Amino acid sequence: MTRGDRASQIRAALLPGAALLCILAGSLLRLSADAGVWGPRVWMIGLVITGMPIVWRTARGVLAGRLAADLVAALAIGGAVAFDQPLAGLVIVVMQSGGEALEAYAAGRASAAVQALEQESPRWAHRVRDGEVEDLSADAVSVGDTLLVRPGDMVPCDAVVLEGRSQVDTSRLTGEPLPVTAEPGSRLSSGSVNGASPLTVRVTAVAWESQYARIVDLVRKAQASKAPLQRLADRYAVWFTPATLAVCLLAYGITHDPIRVLAVLVVATPCPLILAAPVAIIGGINRAARRQIIIRSGAALEQLAGITVAVFDKTGTLTVGRPRVQRVAPAAPLTAAEVLRLAAAIEQGSGHLLARTVVDAAEAIAHPLPSAEHVEEVPGRGVTGDVEGHALAVGSRSFVGERYPSAAAGLDDLDPPNDGLRAYVTVDGRAAGVIEFADAARPGLPAVFADLKALGITRTLLLSGDQERYTQAIAEAVGIREAKGNLMPGDKVRVIQGLVNGGLSVLMVGDGTNAAPAMSSATVGVALAGHGGGITAEAADVVLLVDDVSRVVDVLRIGRETIRIARQSIWTGLGLSAVAMVFAAMGAIPPAVGAVLQELVDVAVILNALRASR
Repeated sequence: MTRGDRASQIRAALLPGAALLCILAGSLLRLSADAGVWGPRVWMIGLVITGMPIVWRTARGVLAGRLAADLVAALAIGGAVAFDQPLAGLVIVVMQSGGEALEAYAAGRASAAVQALEQESPRWAHRVRDGEVEDLSADAVSVGDTLLVRPGDMVPCDAVVLEGRSQVDTSRLTGEPLPVTAEPGSRLSSGSVNGASPLTVRVTAVAWESQYARIVDLVRKAQASKAPLQRLADRYAVWFTPATLAVCLLAYGITHDPIRVLAVLVVATPCPLILAAPVAIIGGINRAARRQIIIRSGAALEQLAGITVAVFDKTGTLTVGRPRVQRVAPAAPLTAAEVLRLAAAIEQGSGHLLARTVVDAAEAIAHPLPSAEHVEEVPGRGVTGDVEGHALAVGSRSFVGERYPSAAAGLDDLDPPNDGLRAYVTVDGRAAGVIEFADAARPGLPAVFADLKALGITRTLLLSGDQERYTQAIAEAVGIREAKGNLMPGDKVRVIQGLVNGGLSVLMVGDGTNAAPAMSSATVGVALAGHGGGITAEAADVVLLVDDVSRVVDVLRIGRETIRIARQSIWTGLGLSAVAMVFAAMGAIPPAVGAVLQELVDVAVILNALRASR
């Protein structure tokens, strides 16, 4: 939780705390025989001091045209002052301001849940000056400084590579599992992790202005605006407040007794509206946090309750984010198994993700693998070596083409170049085969989509920048009927906007950079941030801190149940208040007793709303 969050929570708690102290102090003085006269005076002074902020804020809202839930509370506070009923007024202050304090606490809970992301931010840097390397805090680095990024180090600031060549893991920023090649001129973002070779870089942005710092800051901030469940309460107040005022006018018109009017206002003070919303929000946020789900605002909770369409990104969301061998195109007389076996033999010592994928696929069909000699690897491009007396090269098309130009045409005949992920294999300078990679669908997804349907999701879509055939294959595997491939980020945005403009409530789930614009266009955006958070978290209303798509079902279930419980609490409380209003108008309930009865109603409402946390 940030210092600002704590300060706002403390400020919100001051008013109900002060009102409670006044009630306690006045009660003790009233019990004293010598100072009994001071008890009501302390109550009245406390009521004026603590009640004035509520009355003033409500008056400004009414002048601005807002018929909010706290109008009846403000009238009851003013009536308690006018008719010398300070105890009843103080009880109303406690309930009104206490609900607002709970709401502030709920917002703080959302911010506290993302502390793990802050703790993962880059902390240290190695600055190079006059040939010497000094360690210093990442916050002390300046633009233009030269840094050494050692193997395994996190890049502390946005920078450009000056010297060195390495593989850099950018998954926490982009969600993409494949490392990128870093070489002179390459731009690196703070939060990337260097691979096997040292890099010398020049800082282009200080730590607090870097990409990772912006991500953490945006994820950490819970919305400071009024929670939508409170706005839901205000919508109930649109009819409940006029109904209360009508009962007051009727009671006064018949009895001409202002105390009865005050009693009606006291028992009608919409504490169920004031309390049910923030209590349910706290419960829902805490319940989600236990499932490692951050719901960033009350708005997300209310909107989750109405979601009917779920849209998913593909890579890293519905797929595992790690490529597997899709197929092998061999050149005669070799077979696919032989090409895979030979390629894996020289890839055994490589730490590259694709190399490990090739080895795993080969070991599944041919174990043990033959040994390799004279192995040389060019990081990020390919590897060469001798296997069973044959000279092999495995890598990108440009890598093998530079070494064996005559093999290029044969490789193209096996598999024409396109945007897919491939490794090209040559044996003794001749085309031997092409290994094609594809991402695999996560296990258990059909059950996830069955659960989504049971929760009322009537339509699911898959949007991807990958090739159409791969996108359709994943969609069929998991049970999605609508799928679109070859999409640019702008294309995804247009699809989402078309759904939203059509009156649909849309959930967008993603984890890669290209999903962020679409997520910001959706009704609710959900980011998978199991690897420390991605740029998608900037656009997300909900952040999953674990790499588990099934938590999307939990998100929807928590949102729906939280709103259902809040509404149930509101209706129960308002019903009890309405009954008490009738008795108060008949003179059967004086203001002080009405305040106690309202407390009992509040307890019932709170106990019911607390079910949202279970």
